[in-house]
Amino acid sequence: MTNDSYPSLGAVLKKDEGATEFSVWAPHADAVFVAGNFNDWKTEDVELDRGDDDRWRGKVEKVQPGTEYKFVIKNGDQVLWKNDPSARAMTNSAGNSVVVDDSAFDWGNDAEFQLPPWNELVIYEMHIGTFHRNGNGDQVGTFDDALERLDHIKSLGVNCIEIMPVAEFAGGQSWGYNPAFPFAIESDYGGVDGLKKFVKTCHENGIAVLIDVVYNHFGPSDLDLWQFDGWSENGKGGIYFYNDWRAETPWGDTRPDYGRQEVRQYIRDNALMWLDAFHADGLRFDMTFYMRSVNDGADIPEGWSLAQWINHDINEQFPGTLTIAEDLRSNEWITKTTGEGGAGFGSQWDE
Repeated sequence: MTNDSYPSLGAVLKKDEGATEFSVWAPHADAVFVAGNFNDWKTEDVELDRGDDDRWRGKVEKVQPGTEYKFVIKNGDQVLWKNDPSARAMTNSAGNSVVVDDSAFDWGNDAEFQLPPWNELVIYEMHIGTFHRNGNGDQVGTFDDALERLDHIKSLGVNCIEIMPVAEFAGGQSWGYNPAFPFAIESDYGGVDGLKKFVKTCHENGIAVLIDVVYNHFGPSDLDLWQFDGWSENGKGGIYFYNDWRAETPWGDTRPDYGRQEVRQYIRDNALMWLDAFHADGLRFDMTFYMRSVNDGADIPEGWSLAQWINHDINEQFPGTLTIAEDLRSNEWITKTTGEGGAGFGSQWDE
């Protein structure tokens, strides 16, 4: 696993120490605690230490995978119970964060899989929740359910599946373009191990996997990122978001602040996580126009530079990865290299 592509915050198991390190960015907090079923949810039992970088950290012994937790943030008179922005699993979008052991899954020889040449790809876009339902009523399909129809996909001549967004979203039924917890895998689909098994099994059958990611907005529902540490301006979203006119998107005022380094790192780490921890073969970026612009007359230069950074690091650390921008503006600079000043995507959707 590539250390510099792994989330730098959240709950990280320290197996050699028999502990879990919790860390969170909260620049406006007066104090931060972590509470969970490991301490009967006691509010002030475990206080984190503030670093010079406004990140709060602390180790808790005997916290195991599967442990549920939240951060308790104090800002003046406010006491905010917040889920971990970097949580790798959630009980559900309105539930609790869950500690995950990423090293527990056996990938076997999956690293040997090679993405077919781009000009030979036959891509099937799949929505996990509706592709194949085994349950009744409102029960959505899961990663395991989708694998039951893998022979059907192969019979079509497909050698690549592009799955619509699988980050934890509000509710149980959604296209996935309303991510509430970008680092967590949708619990109703089967969570972390469900996605890993899906990718591994697809690879064993000669099928590559692309993952759809959403960075032009977050939420808007079940969004603990909103006013995360109690600070905001103009009634907007606080530290993770623009707090002025740039917040506006077609999906609500929840555009991430691409100019704030901590937010840039958060999004960059998330993009590389799919390739690193989940062995995805590529990423499809949702509506990149709204990363680089508020509208046709209002560009966001820092959104463009963020895309360049992400693509530069993907090309360096995961060469051969397929990146697709849904930009839809016939902009040739989307697929020019970052060295030329382009955004660096490998391909783009267009009209």
